[in-house]
Amino acid sequence: EPLARAAAEKYGIPCWYGDIDAILGDPEIRAVHNCTPNHMHAEVNERVISAGKHIFSEKPLSMSSGESDRMVKLLGERPELVGGVNFCYRMYPLMLEMRDRIAAGEIGKPRLVHGSYLQDWLLYDTDYNWRCERKTAGPSRCVADIGSHWMDLAQNAIGSRIVEVSADFSTAHAIRKKPIKASGTFSKMDMSAGYEEVPIDTEDYAAVLVRFENGARGFYGCSQISAGRKCFIDIEVDGSVASFHWNHEVPDRMWKGNRDAQNEHVMRNPLLTSPCAREYTGLGAGHTEGWNDAFKNGMESFYRFIAAGKRHRDCKCDFATFQEAHWIMKVTEAIIKSSEERRWVKVED
Repeated sequence: EPLARAAAEKYGIPCWYGDIDAILGDPEIRAVHNCTPNHMHAEVNERVISAGKHIFSEKPLSMSSGESDRMVKLLGERPELVGGVNFCYRMYPLMLEMRDRIAAGEIGKPRLVHGSYLQDWLLYDTDYNWRCERKTAGPSRCVADIGSHWMDLAQNAIGSRIVEVSADFSTAHAIRKKPIKASGTFSKMDMSAGYEEVPIDTEDYAAVLVRFENGARGFYGCSQISAGRKCFIDIEVDGSVASFHWNHEVPDRMWKGNRDAQNEHVMRNPLLTSPCAREYTGLGAGHTEGWNDAFKNGMESFYRFIAAGKRHRDCKCDFATFQEAHWIMKVTEAIIKSSEERRWVKVED
């Protein structure tokens, strides 16, 4: 409650709550954003849905596919409600442009999808976050936390699900030093009050081979121990006649690779992009849009969908759905199993 009050005062929010019951009991609130730690996602999401409110959840959707399956079914019983998940990278205008151009056949048949998501904020054994422990993060950290974003990008870009995986995990630090004084995500650790040594049961790095439902192949790496990489995510789709590549650190530019012509750089320009990409472009060409804009685009898409009276049973949406996030939970579990058993694993439908 003190934290809620402090945040409300800081940002000029007129109404704040000390617990979930107060939120769910307020008839003025029609939608809830679930930004709790992973182990609380399922309980909060289910309570919001049961209370008859729209839900926009952080990812991963849950701690297990069993939990996410239960949520999908619960939401399906309330067709008047909308459920979204914050896979924000798909909402960059040029990722929507890539999706639309691939669907239109511009690069031919997608054959290979590859890329990475690299960070360095957990490089040292003195770096600690609640995501490092299974009891609060779930059975996977690096794949579930950031690899899930890459998988959502890949599936959305080529319009096909990942159906089989082969993976290798590694944990650089079996023990991490957890500061007694809590620090925020991406913050410098404050060891002034001392620390406790905590055994780590989640992966710092993963390499994953994937096969898609449409026959395309792919591979990606994700790491939270890659020095100098703060938030590097990139994806390339190689088609039968051309390729597209996009890098989150240069979000207003998409590379197109050609075999028998000059390669091209496609700039974000609302006068020239697809109607969908244009819809989520807030600035003119040359004025760079970034992560906060993509984050906003996901929420804007969610609320536009609701305001227009659209519902999942009738309409497709640009933001990630509970069904899509549930599938990524299943892919993540297959990836964990593959690493443990050192073999290819099919994603169970």
